[in-house]
Amino acid sequence: MTEKKYIGVDIGGTAIKTGIIDESGAVLSKTETEIDRSCERESVMQTVARSIREIASAADMEDFAFAGIGVSAPGSIDTVRGKVAINGGNVPGWSGTEVCSALRAEFELPVAVANDGNCTALAEAWVGAARGRSDVLCVVLGTGLGGGIVSGGRLIGGARGFAGEIGHFTTHAGGRECICGGRGCFERYAATSALVNEGQTMRPEWISGRAIFKDANEGDKEALSLIDRWTDEIAIGIASLVHIFNPEVVLIGGGVSVQEELVIKPLAEKVRRQIMPDFAEGLIIRRAELGNDAGMVGAVKNLVNRMRDK
Repeated sequence: MTEKKYIGVDIGGTAIKTGIIDESGAVLSKTETEIDRSCERESVMQTVARSIREIASAADMEDFAFAGIGVSAPGSIDTVRGKVAINGGNVPGWSGTEVCSALRAEFELPVAVANDGNCTALAEAWVGAARGRSDVLCVVLGTGLGGGIVSGGRLIGGARGFAGEIGHFTTHAGGRECICGGRGCFERYAATSALVNEGQTMRPEWISGRAIFKDANEGDKEALSLIDRWTDEIAIGIASLVHIFNPEVVLIGGGVSVQEELVIKPLAEKVRRQIMPDFAEGLIIRRAELGNDAGMVGAVKNLVNRMRDK
């Protein structure tokens, strides 16, 4: 029996990652295509379609002998209607985009789309740092704060696929304004951008997380103190989520997750100190491991799950 192959697409703010993924979650080939941010050359979905045709052609699969297309996308994704709802992040003209219907019309294949944080959680639970685990909380730290929750082996999507917006639950009542329209959202205090924003008030040269961590790794006490306060904020939110979802594994993703000594270890200690003993028993807190492949792989897993459940 021929092994099924899928197209996985991960739409980001500046580029689209496209891969051929087999039914075991292995990435057989992948490519990256820049998004035309002016929207003058082609729309985002036209770029997606072009990237799919190109990777299929390079793999000598012009007949599109694929089992389907899975898409990971930023923003609030209506998985029932297969479209972007609102809050499309940095992708130009993204809100309201019809993702599934456009690709079905182009390729006549099954298509499913889900939020990029949710796809990361699915991928890590399938073939990543939480493989074999059925209850997983994934937190992705970046410009914003995303993630997803897998409970009982299934992604928590809610009524329309919007669940898992962990960056937008309130950790500070009446706190900082957020792009979502609320105040005091978790991501306003715990995203990597929050670290950089505070760092900028202290030193103009701290223009990125990389600059702050460079100084911290060299023993700069002010940088170390800044990161310590920042991981306090992350721990507050994660501890609350652990008490709600009782996961087996908490995964930390995003570029800063490579900072094992400055982020992962202290964060794990802080979370364990804040949660009730029964929740801490056996809890694993570690970095995610799939990196840039997570979106594509998780998008395929989401598609496979939805096709199975029909």
